[in-house]
Amino acid sequence: MRVIDALRRLERRTRPVDPEFAAVLHRRWAQLPEHVKTPGQFLGRHAVGCEGTRGVFPRCNLACTPCYHSREANRVRVDGSHTITEVDKQMALLRRLRGPRAHAQLIGGEVTLLSPDDHAAALLTMRRYGREPMSMSHGDFDPDYLERLALDAHGQPRLRRLSFAGHFDMLMFGRRGIPRPGSEEDLNPYRQRFVEMFTRLRAKHGVRFFLAHNMTVTPANLGQVAGVVRDCHAMGFGMFSFQPAAFVGDDRRWHENYEQVGMDEVWREIEKGVGTLLDYTVIQHGDLRCNRAAYGFYVGPRWHPFLSGGDPADLAAREAFFRYLGAVNFAGVELPDLIGKLLRAVVRHPAILPLAVQWIARLLRRVGGVRALLRHGVRPVSFVVHQFMDAADVAPAWELMQRGEKASDPRILAAQERLASCHYAMAHPETGELVPACVQHSVLDPVENVELRRLLPIVDVHAS
Repeated sequence: MRVIDALRRLERRTRPVDPEFAAVLHRRWAQLPEHVKTPGQFLGRHAVGCEGTRGVFPRCNLACTPCYHSREANRVRVDGSHTITEVDKQMALLRRLRGPRAHAQLIGGEVTLLSPDDHAAALLTMRRYGREPMSMSHGDFDPDYLERLALDAHGQPRLRRLSFAGHFDMLMFGRRGIPRPGSEEDLNPYRQRFVEMFTRLRAKHGVRFFLAHNMTVTPANLGQVAGVVRDCHAMGFGMFSFQPAAFVGDDRRWHENYEQVGMDEVWREIEKGVGTLLDYTVIQHGDLRCNRAAYGFYVGPRWHPFLSGGDPADLAAREAFFRYLGAVNFAGVELPDLIGKLLRAVVRHPAILPLAVQWIARLLRRVGGVRALLRHGVRPVSFVVHQFMDAADVAPAWELMQRGEKASDPRILAAQERLASCHYAMAHPETGELVPACVQHSVLDPVENVELRRLLPIVDVHAS
């Protein structure tokens, strides 16, 4: 019986397609507006979208200009039991509505204001619901915190893999050692220190990691984006994500005209830093007015895309991927199980093998052959831009959508189209609804944080 049970578990782990996940993808595609059902659309063909927590720890210990949190956020006490309870409820709803697998962000204010044990418990809760969690942090914490997060009381890894997004930009004030950065370049030692903490953790305890780099962009630092890419692409980050600022959150921290910086301006600066044009239409996540992404890798100093939008053979390979492997989940899958999934998929669809061989051959030609790979190695690095919307547009757009009405104002109509295509959802267990992140931050957070302040007041321990 033990052997049979083990074989059954192996069969489930290496099953290429989970019927429930396939059904969720089909439903997600059907729900998308027609204007985003493009050949490169990932939503509904390989992913349900990204997810994030809300109201679980709004407080932060840095001051950012701008800050997407409402002004009440820093008046809410960080409480580990509240965080774990709310994460559990939200993940349960996401699991029920969006299926067995997704990427989810443990996000709020500053995640490392949680104790390491509470932080770990929240991540393990997310994993229990089939989520691949990423902790969103400003990166200003110590190696000791990271070790206590990753290891249990006996010094053994309780988290075999960590994903963190470190947010670094000169618009953040209060970072230890550099409370008011004069430039983005001034922050490079702190970016490097952040990566090195994880590198040492892996060397010492075998804990694997994925790191993303987040950066808010305003007129003040737009011209420094290219420098960040050039200086930091080899540090160890697997993704660079840039967010043009929007008029959302605490209006006391709006100090510039953010309309001067949009998706196009930021993307051009990224291309300058990479040294080549980046095709953001090959793979799409929702509406291109919200998200742009270019997936690829460095071989030495040169960046190469996994798929070239100018090569018909690559576009055919993309279509084949969606057809044969679109419903195969890769998130959080251990390598032996992933190999098993792929082998079983090839047995079921033999056409995968020659297509994969031809794709690899094209990649090798572009990078200069096997010799170039052996000399320089491969570093996967992707570039992403997320463009949030102004609260003044989101609020009326959402109100009309709740009434089932279509806006007549072109700007509000555009906001409705983007919200309907949203890639990033947050859960409301109390109503059973999922809402777009822009709605959460623009419309709901200001009210919810007032309630959270009453529920979790900050107690002055020095008061008599």
